[in-house]
Amino acid sequence: MKLGLSIGYSGARLDVPVALVQRAEELGYDSVWTAEAYGSDAVSPLAYLAAVTKRIRLGTGVMQLAARTPANAAMCAGTVDALAGGGRFIAGLGVSGPQIVEGWYGQPWGKPYYRVKDYVAIMRKIWAREAPVTHDGPEIPLPYTGPGALGIGKPLKSILHMNPSIPVYLGTETDAMVRLTGEIADGWLALGFVPGTMPHFMPLLEEGFRRAEKATGRPKTRADFSIQASVHVEVTEDVKAGLAKLKPEIALYVGGMGHKDKNFHRDMMERRGFGEAAARIQELYLAGRKDEAIAAVPDDWVDMKSLVGPPARIKERFRAWAESGADALSVRSRQPAAIEVMAEAAGLA
Repeated sequence: MKLGLSIGYSGARLDVPVALVQRAEELGYDSVWTAEAYGSDAVSPLAYLAAVTKRIRLGTGVMQLAARTPANAAMCAGTVDALAGGGRFIAGLGVSGPQIVEGWYGQPWGKPYYRVKDYVAIMRKIWAREAPVTHDGPEIPLPYTGPGALGIGKPLKSILHMNPSIPVYLGTETDAMVRLTGEIADGWLALGFVPGTMPHFMPLLEEGFRRAEKATGRPKTRADFSIQASVHVEVTEDVKAGLAKLKPEIALYVGGMGHKDKNFHRDMMERRGFGEAAARIQELYLAGRKDEAIAAVPDDWVDMKSLVGPPARIKERFRAWAESGADALSVRSRQPAAIEVMAEAAGLA
């Protein structure tokens, strides 16, 4: 199994853990992944990391669709890939949630399914440079002719000759979006994926593969597609304390990262059989009782999504992830010991 290193987004002060990324590259990690919410962006740190690394692939996990037009996302990906020497960038995309899309970016939530489909199609047209780019999409038409348009928009072709084969991964979790991921993407940033869930997700991806073959006339199979799972890793002799350390982020996302009636992280927890706990976490968090919300996160939920404990426990529980059906596993940690232990567990050279 390949390993990735997920460094997320920065807190109040910008912090790109260069030494950690370089060590991961030395150990044989395949990729490093950045993120964005409403602070540091996902692309700029990868441009910096491209200059201080040699081989490791550079992925956005994810670029939020509302943050950039598809043309700008394609430009960012093509530029960083060129800076990195070519063949290193992975364009990971995701829709985020309506609170961020409408509250932070000032964009309508619209119809995410069709927006993703238009977005990816436009990016691929830009990279291919086969013709000036036009797109007749329900969510993102090019040229734009809607309200406020002068009506003189001109189809254009990228000045920069970009890598036409930049892979697109989608961060999705609902059945419809996982099907779409199988249809239009090169890989899946597998939200909600834990060992044992492949029997649910694989038929959805395979349906997407069939749709892709029907649309293009070209066969698409599991061999043409990557599944990138992710897992929190915390090396500690005190398992309970390690699990507790990961609870604040879970409480934040389940309790406060979304509207009371529309929170994808809460929904995900409910689908995994923790509905009562999810409702209680959200109730406490929205009431301002954040410490109680954190305490309400079940140990079993954290343990299901994480690798926590002494090295021996982590290596033993890693086997389930290695046999889960995913091709790669992103290690969500900035703990140097975690990077080392996971390299040993995965047998990296």
